[in-house]
Amino acid sequence: MSAKIGKPAPPFEMATYFPVKDEDKNVQLEDYKGKWLILYFYPADFTFVCPTELKELGEQYSTIQELGGEILAVSTDTVFTHRAWLETEKLLKDVKYPLAADHTGNVSIDYGVDDEDTNLSQRGAFIIDPDGILKIIYTVDTPIGRNSNEIVRLLRALKFVRENPARACPASWNEGAKTLEPSIKMVGHVYEALEGT
Repeated sequence: MSAKIGKPAPPFEMATYFPVKDEDKNVQLEDYKGKWLILYFYPADFTFVCPTELKELGEQYSTIQELGGEILAVSTDTVFTHRAWLETEKLLKDVKYPLAADHTGNVSIDYGVDDEDTNLSQRGAFIIDPDGILKIIYTVDTPIGRNSNEIVRLLRALKFVRENPARACPASWNEGAKTLEPSIKMVGHVYEALEGT
């Protein structure tokens, strides 16, 4: 199964470490029904760019939860390595969201972020809606860290259009900014629609 925008997200079941309770248990896609899920793949524990990304994403966790979302970070490491990394790396001291162990690499393959040369996950972030439909695929090359503010912006936009299905969000839209109501009359006149002229 491959991940495609607008289609049901590939199902998964993975052992997962929950740092707040200091416990591990299996989670599956079905557990997130009714929530927005940010499935956040990263290459490996005990690396360089990864802790900067997970720290920054952790700083957005409460905002994501307020928007009805959850984060599930994923790498091909084990839950034991996840726990040891969170205990060792000071950048991760405030990470409260769970880290899943895709140690077979099968989930990374299903989501198209498997690196065949290293057997690690690439940097892919997927936003899945409360009905289990994949809405965002955001991937970058391994040496480049992602922007968690952009992930939150995308989540806000997805939530807005779900609640306002007749509206569309223009480039770089942020909450409170003008949106569009597409119609045949707007063709060739988007400037006027945005500027109110």
